[in-house]
Amino acid sequence: MSMPPVHPDVAPLAFLLGVWSGTGEGEYPTIEPFGYEETVAFGHAGKPFLSYGQRTAAADDGRPLHAETGYWRSPAPGRLEVVLAHPTGVAEVLGGTFEATAGGGVLDLRTTAVTCTPSAKEVTALERRFEVDGDELRYTLAMAAVGLPMTHHLRAVLRREA
Repeated sequence: MSMPPVHPDVAPLAFLLGVWSGTGEGEYPTIEPFGYEETVAFGHAGKPFLSYGQRTAAADDGRPLHAETGYWRSPAPGRLEVVLAHPTGVAEVLGGTFEATAGGGVLDLRTTAVTCTPSAKEVTALERRFEVDGDELRYTLAMAAVGLPMTHHLRAVLRREA
């Protein structure tokens, strides 16, 4: 089966497509700093959205740490909407912007809604920034959680797999 063309609504985000792998560092006032390995995959099915899947593992022993899955859409030029689900019982709806650059783009996202299952840790807001330059994707993530204000949490550098 051949791959359909990228939908015109998300064609400006095509620089994200593929599988990205690399390493990151995490911290938060309530936990010990940690290193992690990460794989992110952006795909498409010819529809007006990109699929997104992410997995991390501890750098020291490979144990699974986190995962999330969802969809990215561009309802208007330069605008983003993202829906993500976490297995920890958190669901995010984010809105933001992206700007194309010569080698990729810069994407800034903030939650417009966060909901948590009754047993999930409290997360009230998240901010994500992605910068893609050719085959390198860098991101940072800040969050407001467990009674703390918006605080830096994650930073990673990923490379597109061949």
